[in-house]
Amino acid sequence: MSIYYDETLRVFHLQTPGSSYVLQIIQDGHLSHRYWGARVEAFGDSNPAVYMDRPLSANPYPHGKGSGFSLDTQPREYPGYGTSDFREPAFQFECEDGSTVVDLRYSGHRIFPGKPALEGLPATYAESDDEAETLELELRDNVTGLRALLRYTVFARHDAIARSVRFINDGRGRLKLLRAISASVDFGDADFRMLQLSGGWSNERNALVRPLCKGLQSVESKRGASSAQHNPFLALLRDGAGEHFGEVYGFSLVYSGNFYAGAEVDQYDTTRVVIGINPFEFSWLLEPGESFQTPEAVLVYSSGGLDGMSGIYHRLYRSRLARGKYRDKERPVLINNWEATYFDFDADKIEQIAVKAAELGIELLVLDDGWFGRRDDDTSSLGDWFVHEAKLPNGLGDLAERVKAKGLEFGLWFEPEMVNPDSELYRKHPDWAIHVPGRPSSTSRNQLVLDFSREEVCAAIVEMLSGVLRSAPISYVKWDMNRNMTEIGSAALPPERQRETAHRYILGLYRVLEELTAAFPDVLFESCASGGGRFDPGMLYYMPQTWTSDNTDAVSRLKIQYGTSIVYPASSMGAHVSSVPNHQTGRVTPLEIRGHAALSGVFGYELDLTALTPEEEELMKEQVALYKRIRRTVQFGDFHRLLSPFEGNEAAWIFVSEDGKEAAAFYYKILARPNSALRTLRLRGLDPRARYRVYGAEPAGAGALADWTSGDEGGTARYSGGAAGREEGGTERYGGGAAGRGEGGTARYGGGAAGRGEGGTARYGGEEAAGNEAARVIGGDELMNIGLRVPAKLLKGDFKSHLWWLERVE
Repeated sequence: MSIYYDETLRVFHLQTPGSSYVLQIIQDGHLSHRYWGARVEAFGDSNPAVYMDRPLSANPYPHGKGSGFSLDTQPREYPGYGTSDFREPAFQFECEDGSTVVDLRYSGHRIFPGKPALEGLPATYAESDDEAETLELELRDNVTGLRALLRYTVFARHDAIARSVRFINDGRGRLKLLRAISASVDFGDADFRMLQLSGGWSNERNALVRPLCKGLQSVESKRGASSAQHNPFLALLRDGAGEHFGEVYGFSLVYSGNFYAGAEVDQYDTTRVVIGINPFEFSWLLEPGESFQTPEAVLVYSSGGLDGMSGIYHRLYRSRLARGKYRDKERPVLINNWEATYFDFDADKIEQIAVKAAELGIELLVLDDGWFGRRDDDTSSLGDWFVHEAKLPNGLGDLAERVKAKGLEFGLWFEPEMVNPDSELYRKHPDWAIHVPGRPSSTSRNQLVLDFSREEVCAAIVEMLSGVLRSAPISYVKWDMNRNMTEIGSAALPPERQRETAHRYILGLYRVLEELTAAFPDVLFESCASGGGRFDPGMLYYMPQTWTSDNTDAVSRLKIQYGTSIVYPASSMGAHVSSVPNHQTGRVTPLEIRGHAALSGVFGYELDLTALTPEEEELMKEQVALYKRIRRTVQFGDFHRLLSPFEGNEAAWIFVSEDGKEAAAFYYKILARPNSALRTLRLRGLDPRARYRVYGAEPAGAGALADWTSGDEGGTARYSGGAAGREEGGTERYGGGAAGRGEGGTARYGGGAAGRGEGGTARYGGEEAAGNEAARVIGGDELMNIGLRVPAKLLKGDFKSHLWWLERVE
């Protein structure tokens, strides 16, 4: 980590452990972007800028034809519009005379240790000054008195650059900000493909890739939230780059509202990428002396493909974006009552679920929608954050204590940003909803959006929620948001500031979250927005995990979680097992694959535990025990994608523990194909010099194939894939896992890590073995280059999965 300034070349060289970012002060104080890519130790200008006249590319004053100098042909660092650059601008202002020409030039800089916080906004951080170094460039427009402070932070242990801009009106007149991009980067060519994460409700964050072409290609949100439709992220992949090889450039915005991210290819096949607040319907009035801070953009370069880029984002966001007690703490296994009861429950029903949850080893019960006001359906009571006495006559405190008496923690659902027209809050304060006077308001899910741009609304919500959280032993909050903005306006703002409403709303939301998370540091907060409709870095700053999607179907979740992992770590992904037929897709999948999909995130259940069969109960006990065994590795280990569900009929990934001593590899097959080929899975992230004890590997030897395909007679290897069932005296049936660790236990799951307990017997792939003979010791180089045989028994049948558990041999 270092930032250098070469006074001779007037070059700033920013270095991360594996990348370099170079910008230069050129003629007349303009800023030129010179390089971003693999680290170079010293920048000697081997590829100098070229000035040449181009047709229809104007020359900025005082240059004329023949000078060769035009901003339209130069790679720029933070471009404006109107002074000869016709490409996408990073900023735009309207001056008091109605003009929009602002010309920002270099006026100074400073380099300092550490990383300053952004006022009112979430951002990555450094816990000590030696973790990061920051460059602050000051630009000025001499006509208006506008100043812009461009900040760049590099990290000692992360190959990332954090960028943001602060605009300050030092002039005598008003300025109206029309466009405030957080980061702009110019590339000298267009030999890229663009990756975006797009979809919709219950189908979030599909990984879509398309080649760049001339013109604009972009993703955005106009919904008042980052949205399920497009994530505030894009990446450029060099031609030939893929999952594990090639150059990738990532752009991620730490923001939860309307955003814009786009790539423009111009007439000379150069590419400009911009990311920031969406300029659509946005403006911000700056009176003299006032300032505006943009959200932070986090830029990542990887020479190791998407896998390398994702690893950088995962480690940075997990450790230096998420905050609080649960940043580094393992998250509990939970049961949520929503799909079990919907609105139809009482205290006794919830207690029955808690009793069964305790028997299964679950650690947290979450009471979802319907506990407040007169909330018996979705038509009323949002905003009335007091107990529904007909359902809970003895209050939340009584129910929470009954749940805790069963050995579980107690959590609660809120939707604080919303209000139903049929509510006491709305009848008392109808002007507290976002609306345009004189026009009817659209509803969605029978609700309106509270105006969080108003301080009194935010204060009222903080007071109501604080009262509830103090009324009972609540250790978890699910914070939901189930509609987007329409008729955007605020009764508290004058006409010239109405287009500030959507951004002021987000600032108010962040203020509320900051107050509540600071006041209740022992509460685990999880964000939700009709599932993954606001899964963004901004929310992760306040809540370390997000409900990934309302769609809990195992097959759908393979794509949703795979796509989400492009940027976000597994510790941020809520993942639950639900009942079948699935409530979103109607699909019926085995409990095994539902478990394996959910085990790859922050694990839990969302079904009626009181309606399980004995076999389901036994298997779910094993799943819970398995997750507790691998939880640290899944939530805080390094994650590598192995097979993409967007490219075929399979998915696979591996988690490797922080210290490299353990790993869990998951394989999923979606549909059976006739007479299909045997499959091999090459692992990643292991130490090629180390040897690993592998549980779940197929046995070596000529007799193996007959055992794999012989079926499951006599209760041997009944399920494929899972390391579970470590209870004393338990019977292990969860295939592919680390099984049989309890005293006297019998392992019946094919491919399991069985027989570790005293006297335990492991039925392993048709062979019986005692103790560690159930596992195989294999070199890391072999596992990554030759790979593991996917059990042949998975060839038959739909929706199959398998898990391998690895332990490094010391």
